[in-house]
Amino acid sequence: MRFAVPLLIFLGLGLLLFFGLDNDPRKLPSPLIDKPAPAFTLPLLEEPDQTLGKDDLLGQVYLLNVWGSWCVACRTEHPYLMEIARRNEVPLYGLNWRDRPEEASRWLKQYGNPYTAVLADQAGRTVIDFGVYGAPETFLIDQKGVIRYKYVGPVTMEIYEQELLPRIRQLQEDQS
Repeated sequence: MRFAVPLLIFLGLGLLLFFGLDNDPRKLPSPLIDKPAPAFTLPLLEEPDQTLGKDDLLGQVYLLNVWGSWCVACRTEHPYLMEIARRNEVPLYGLNWRDRPEEASRWLKQYGNPYTAVLADQAGRTVIDFGVYGAPETFLIDQKGVIRYKYVGPVTMEIYEQELLPRIRQLQEDQS
């Protein structure tokens, strides 16, 4: 009887772990979906005396991709972002997270720059406001500045075409 309580606790924790492993970490719920994106104004990576903010991006559907030169998964995702940019179906903005500007610039020169503009969030405050768990994460934001979708992890062409592009096209149609 004295072993019953610890055994029940152990079994309960084991069940929680077992069912938790079955969840897809890319499907983390975001309380920001269908809510206005957080207000932000950040310096541009290549021109730090210039800023770009949420209000500057109103009126267009766009993707906001959180990345860092220190992020291994971002390197995996990068060729797909280059292809997405080449297709020119939606503006792609980069939100560089907690990087030294020279490291981020060197990384983009080495691998290519798919972004319409790159915002530098060296302090990491804007990324926190967006509820980012880790890089890369990509947000689909509509013409009114509302977050419509969030993808956690590296975007591939399959994910872009199946998850993002249909939503982008629908939002762009609604804009017309």
